[in-house]
Amino acid sequence: MTATVVRPEQEAPAPVHRGRGLRAALLAVIAVALVVLGGALAVGLGIGREETPTAESVDAGFSRDMALHHRQGVEMANLALERSTDPEIRQLAFDISSTQTNQAGQMEGWLAMWGLSRSGGDHMAWMGGGHSGHDVSAMPGDTDGALMPGMATETELANLRSLTGTGFDVEFLRLMIRHHQGGLEMAQYQAANGTQSAVRTLATSIAETQTAEVTTMVGMLTARGGTPLPAP
Repeated sequence: MTATVVRPEQEAPAPVHRGRGLRAALLAVIAVALVVLGGALAVGLGIGREETPTAESVDAGFSRDMALHHRQGVEMANLALERSTDPEIRQLAFDISSTQTNQAGQMEGWLAMWGLSRSGGDHMAWMGGGHSGHDVSAMPGDTDGALMPGMATETELANLRSLTGTGFDVEFLRLMIRHHQGGLEMAQYQAANGTQSAVRTLATSIAETQTAEVTTMVGMLTARGGTPLPAP
């Protein structure tokens, strides 16, 4: 029997470990994505670029007051989700609740990152007294003892809870239109005078969104036979 001789040039090539190569490629992509995400977060939060705001600053004051303002908006929107049977009202309420819950969380997160309290100080004092002399009235549960422009009183909220059907929908729209109008001046002032770019961006978004929603809600209110409350 003749032995078969395998020459070096005839040796089979080493197997290619495709799985290992794929894993390496995926890890590289993930690493790049994490770097990009980290950079985006740093830019969004102003890390390394902007000084930490003080408790009396426009950025901190806006974050405190608008988060509180938003929490009442979320309360009313959630009530509409529970009480209203009108699909258009329910969709509006869902949009407001989800958006303002997210935004309030952002603002409270900034306060925590800056080492500042969520409450304290006079409402809108950060605007330098330039809040058009709006009257404020006592509100149970508001530790600072005053309402900000556009916010509903406890009596108004109790009345809203007592309503059903179209009556509820009309009063919800009336209160929410005024609520949005009341927050607009704060957002515009912060966007013009704040120093934190991320907070200014949010304030600009709030002003634009709530202006558009007011127009939408006025149309919805008119279609249901209601008229807006006086602007705050």
